[in-house]
Amino acid sequence: MINALSFDLEYWWCNEFLKEYLPKNKKGLIIESLNPVLSLLNKYNIKATFFVLGKVAEEYPQIIEKIHQRGHEIGSHCYSHKTLFELGKKGFEKEIKKSLRVLEKYKPIGFRAPSFSMNNSTKWAFEILKKYGFKYDSSIFPIRTKLYGVPNAPLDIYKPSKNDITKDDPKEKIIEVPLTVFNLFGKNIPIAGGFYFRIFPFWFLKRGIRKLEQKRPAILYFHPWETYPDLPKIKAPLLRRLESRWGTKSVLKKLEKLLQNFQFKPIREVLEMNHFL
Repeated sequence: MINALSFDLEYWWCNEFLKEYLPKNKKGLIIESLNPVLSLLNKYNIKATFFVLGKVAEEYPQIIEKIHQRGHEIGSHCYSHKTLFELGKKGFEKEIKKSLRVLEKYKPIGFRAPSFSMNNSTKWAFEILKKYGFKYDSSIFPIRTKLYGVPNAPLDIYKPSKNDITKDDPKEKIIEVPLTVFNLFGKNIPIAGGFYFRIFPFWFLKRGIRKLEQKRPAILYFHPWETYPDLPKIKAPLLRRLESRWGTKSVLKKLEKLLQNFQFKPIREVLEMNHFL
C-alpha cells in the first residue's frame, strides 16, 4: 500500500497550546527545522505534500521554491494560521486569496485548515475552496479533542455532503482526505502524527499503520518544528510545555523508521493512484 505523507509548514509558535504564553520577540525557526526533514526525505527519495502557511511563503519564498524543485507537492495551509472558527466565512475567503497570491506559481489543489478546524460549524469553507479551484481538503480528524475533531466522520477518503460533512456525497466535487486513526477496542486512536506521534512508541505506530494498510492508505502529518530539539523555552504551565515539546528529540529518528518501513507519496499522487483525481 502506498501511504500519504504530509507536512504543515508553519512557525513553531503556531502551536495552539502556546498562544497565551508566547514572548513578543520570537524567531520562526523555519530553515533550522525544515532542512533536516528535507535531507531525510532526500535520503530515502520520498516525496511529500507540504501545506504551506501564506506568511511563511511570503517570508521564505526561496525555501518554498526549494521544496518544489525537489519534487514535493505544495498545498495551502491558509495565510495566518487563525482557525476557521476565528476567521469566519468572509475572513477565510480573504485569507485563501492571500495564500493563493503567494503560492500562485505552484497552483495548489490541496488545503489543510489550521489546527484541523474543519467541522460542521465551518463546513461553509468547502464552498470557498471549490470557488478557488481546490480539489481536495485534508482537515478532518475523526476524533474528538479540546481543539478539534469530527469523531463520526468517515475513515476512508470521501466527498463530504454540503449539508453534513460526516456523510459521503459522490456528487460533490471536493475530496476529503481524513487524517489517520487506528480503531482499537471500538475507539479511534490518533496515530497520524503531531503530538500523538511524539508520545506513542514506534512499535504501536507501526502496528497501527500495518493494520490500516489492509483497508486504506495511511494519511500522516508532521510539523517540521516538532523535529527540532532546541525549541525556545517559554514560561508556561508544565502541562502546556509537555504538550508542545514532549518527544521532539526523538521525532526525526521515528520518522526515519517510518520511511524505512513504509511507502509514501504526496497526497495528490495517492489520490491519483486511487482514481479520485
